[in-house]
Amino acid sequence: QVQLEESGGGLVQPGGSLRLSCAASLSTFSSYVMSWYRQAPGKERELVATITSAGNTNYAESMKGRFTISRDNAKNTVYLQMNSLKPEDTAVYYCNARRVTGRDTYTYWGQGTQVTVSS
Repeated sequence: QVQLEESGGGLVQPGGSLRLSCAASLSTFSSYVMSWYRQAPGKERELVATITSAGNTNYAESMKGRFTISRDNAKNTVYLQMNSLKPEDTAVYYCNARRVTGRDTYTYWGQGTQVTVSS
């Protein structure tokens, strides 16, 4: 059974930093597109950042310059470095793995980790 396990969330003051990790039990991790999403209370889940199997990255506009997504294929882990955090970054952050092969799409989600930005 595939598992994505997020860690690294917590309470941080505005302007602070956190590093989220997502460890995946995927035998072909390197072939997956890995993403971070977040969901704030009362809001829809939104895409934060994506990294392809080739290492290409993409960010939501409000995260550009503050967040950095990276992956370590040897450790089956994807990271999200978050700097200059703002109260509006408060949300549950989810890890997502997706792979498309022919007509089949494989998608997996983690359980989420809470990030709270507050003084």
